Amino acid sequence: MNAPRPKLEPLERHPLFVPYDVPLATAAEREVFAADVRDRPVPDVSHGPILYLEGVSVSFDGFRALNELSLYIDDGELRCIIGPNGAGKTTMMDVITGKTRPDVGQVFFGQTTNLLELREAEIAQLGIGRKFQKPTVFQGHSVFENLELAMKADKRARTSLFARLSGEQRDRIAEVLATVGLLGCEATLAGTLSHGQKQWLEIGMLLMQDPRLLLVDEPVAGMTEQETEQTAALLTSLAGRHSVVVVEHDMAFVRSIARKVTVLHEGHVLAEGDMDAIQADPKVIEVYLGEGA
Repeated sequence: MNAPRPKLEPLERHPLFVPYDVPLATAAEREVFAADVRDRPVPDVSHGPILYLEGVSVSFDGFRALNELSLYIDDGELRCIIGPNGAGKTTMMDVITGKTRPDVGQVFFGQTTNLLELREAEIAQLGIGRKFQKPTVFQGHSVFENLELAMKADKRARTSLFARLSGEQRDRIAEVLATVGLLGCEATLAGTLSHGQKQWLEIGMLLMQDPRLLLVDEPVAGMTEQETEQTAALLTSLAGRHSVVVVEHDMAFVRSIARKVTVLHEGHVLAEGDMDAIQADPKVIEVYLGEGA
């Protein structure tokens, strides 16, 4: 007799879970809210960036977290965002994903999709995936089951784990396992993985959604040197098929992956360019890198 499955964890707390009990204004909105990714319009990137922020400002109790921030990410680009604590990096990602609404400014996905008109879950369905610094995997489920749940996160999560997978779906999971370096770990409980492996699994869970844009927050914090190198190779491999925005403080890691670096300071762009130019910029040295950079 097969062993019983572990008790389901509270999936609705996971960022990939679409909360179906959130009230929407109309039935039409509910249909849009629950639509599969394939039914969403493909962002128009034929004439410019996949992500467009223009003049975005956010204030909290008098503190200006973002101050007329303008940022443009091209389709398929890998961009690193650096800056001191309080520079606005987290708030920027909160605005992009709909967690925070700006006081003023424009935020577009492609040329025509106004992200300020969409709810947080709708933005996730549109093709924007966010990975937080602390990995949020389902500890009591296997690596395979985590990817299975992520693939079906736009459906009712409590029944998705028991649905029969098609051959195409199994092939997709195998492809993602290979991409994130977890082939052979399919049956391993996520809670027993190393810190680096949990980070890769969560990136894999986002990839199961086939996002156009990945927002990755401090992916190598707490990793070993070998895990850091593997993460650099993973993120580099994703660029092109996906646009990838990485927020990171580890300058050696940033140098290993960055084509273009944006430095935030006091809620706006202080400098932008390749890593050599950034490390030689007197303004960046003064406010962030220090004289020893």
